[in-house]
Amino acid sequence: MKNMDIKEISLSDIKGIQVGHAQSVEGGTGCTAILCKEGAWAGVDVRGGGPATRETDLLRSENMVQQIHGVMLSGGSAYGLDACSGVMAYLEEKGVGFDVGVGVVPIVCGASLFDLVVGDSTCRPDKDMGYKACVDSERNQPEQGNAGAGTGATVGKFLGMDRLMKSGLGIYALQAGDVQCAAVVAVNALGDVLDLDTGKPIAGILNEDGTGLASTEEIMLNQIAASRNVFSGNTTIGCIITNAKLTKPQANKLASICHDGYARTISPVHTSADGDTIFTMATGQVDASFEALGVLAARVMAKAINNAVRHAKPAYGLKAACDLEKGC
Repeated sequence: MKNMDIKEISLSDIKGIQVGHAQSVEGGTGCTAILCKEGAWAGVDVRGGGPATRETDLLRSENMVQQIHGVMLSGGSAYGLDACSGVMAYLEEKGVGFDVGVGVVPIVCGASLFDLVVGDSTCRPDKDMGYKACVDSERNQPEQGNAGAGTGATVGKFLGMDRLMKSGLGIYALQAGDVQCAAVVAVNALGDVLDLDTGKPIAGILNEDGTGLASTEEIMLNQIAASRNVFSGNTTIGCIITNAKLTKPQANKLASICHDGYARTISPVHTSADGDTIFTMATGQVDASFEALGVLAARVMAKAINNAVRHAKPAYGLKAACDLEKGC
């Protein structure tokens, strides 16, 4: 396929998908709801060693449920999984869910990142915040940066609070022919974020005087003999959204492939202190070559990760990428 057939699109161009945020700026946390009321074929791949997730077992290829109705990405560590209850309440009101004869049960998956050290550690996404994110999704114009699940996100944490930087939530979408693919990702990595196209660092661990970037990988290797207690929860959590027709096993495989997008732009990635997780939601509207879709999806995930740090603004006393580029 020629490059002229590939174009950047808006997330809202993908029919049947709506995305919204809710957050507490003061608390330094938030959540992002990704809804598909008609149901989406779904999969997941968890790579990090410290995940906080909900309803990932039902996405295993051999299990009964084929479609889900929502994915909730949230801050608040494991406490933030409560925001999924707000999605269920919203969807139940709309009559959306798996028909069980006496009503419907919305199928909602979720993952949470660790942001408790940024704002108020007692403020966490809950059922009410999750419901508000669903109401906001009716606008279907989600912001990037310090919004939703990216409100309290940070990167470059190996040496603690004095050297880390503000990150956020990123979105990116492409269309190749009739196939549309988007990524929504909250970047809260232990490591640094690299530009997809140049490989140069954009955000991450600061140098000693805070005027530029150091390298988390180099620092880790130089301290390989030392025992360091890094944050117990970091985590980059995201969702790939496509209008392609996928089986449930293919949806799971696509989530796995999209970790390539993480690996191309986060260094180091998938550490034992991260809970890196990717969901897939496929609306099943058009045919697609699975291998080509994997290439497209990994790219949009990587670009969304770059957007997450480029759209982040300084907050909570932390610098953002725009500070280093003198663009805030």
